[in-house]
Amino acid sequence: MSDIAVKRLFFILLMVLLASCSQLEKVDQVFSRLSEREKYQKENEISDELFQLWNNRIEVALADSLEIKLPYTENGHFRPRNFAIYSYQTYLLPGEIVEVKTTADSLPTRVFSELYRKIEGSGKFEKIASGKTKTASLNFEIEEPGLYKFVIQPEIEANSPFRMQILKSPSYKFPVLNAKNNDIGSYWGDMRDGGKRNHEGIDIFAKRGTPVLAATDGRIRFTGEKGLGGKQVWLRDPERDQSLYYSHLDSIVPGLTGVKAGDTLGFVGNTGNARTTPPHLHFGIYQSGHGAIDPLGFVYQTELAKPDIEPSEARIASKLKITSRIANLRNSPSTSNSQVLSTAKSGTSLSVQGKTEDWFHVRDSLDRSMYVHESLVSPAL
Repeated sequence: MSDIAVKRLFFILLMVLLASCSQLEKVDQVFSRLSEREKYQKENEISDELFQLWNNRIEVALADSLEIKLPYTENGHFRPRNFAIYSYQTYLLPGEIVEVKTTADSLPTRVFSELYRKIEGSGKFEKIASGKTKTASLNFEIEEPGLYKFVIQPEIEANSPFRMQILKSPSYKFPVLNAKNNDIGSYWGDMRDGGKRNHEGIDIFAKRGTPVLAATDGRIRFTGEKGLGGKQVWLRDPERDQSLYYSHLDSIVPGLTGVKAGDTLGFVGNTGNARTTPPHLHFGIYQSGHGAIDPLGFVYQTELAKPDIEPSEARIASKLKITSRIANLRNSPSTSNSQVLSTAKSGTSLSVQGKTEDWFHVRDSLDRSMYVHESLVSPAL
């Protein structure tokens, strides 16, 4: 073969290679734009019909109205092609960090966790966050107050016992040493000066001289005594573009500049316009572009989750039947502060989603998600 022919062949092969690389790049770009659910379908070669049956369950979950308090734990069993889906709603505040963890006994098991927020003035929810399917987890810091809904769905062929936990925690440390939620004596929005103004923060009561702590890492922007707040410290949180306001201090630690969460800033007192009140810390948060915001969610200490149990220990029947003459099916796992969504007669069959403490999470024949107390049911044979 002549040199010219060899060069032509090399050129042709090079063009083919470049075209192939270009096509691969385009395929990668298209795949990267797919949602986690669409990637799951492509990777597992799931038919469009089966995928739609599974994916359409989201609408069922968004129509459910279960309400929970956090922390929340549920145990159960994922069954293949059962098309189970779980949704729970709760009211959340800015500064609260929510976490969803689903542990399966059989690995790997993909679980899709998503967080929705109710659109103000509407009955609809919008998705604001998606979790990591391969670790079956979701972690998100709330930025706006409102009603939120968690939607959790296992992959189509999931077949395993599971433990699901939905937790929340404050993004800041509590700003008074050894103080607790019960030491908060005044909240955001409480009336001041006979209704002429509203309280723009929370008051945490403690003995005079109790250390006041940096709730987060940041830089001190101001220390001194002025106005209604008396002796005060302003701490800048650059991560969230907001400033933390500590006032009515008895004294301030000198030389403050950069601080770490937990550092002492000063000591509880009642300077400024708090002279006639017991010693306390007024704690406020001011957000750039928004002014004062409710600081409660940033520091309110939440309950710890109950000790974990292994998913394999949660042996729960897939079907139940009502054994009492009549049973109330509720929107929360409690007889107090819950609504009765439906009543069922003796012998009524229910499909089990899971169990939380002494309440079963079930669906009825109309595919409605509800809770029933364990004393009212038995496994269906």
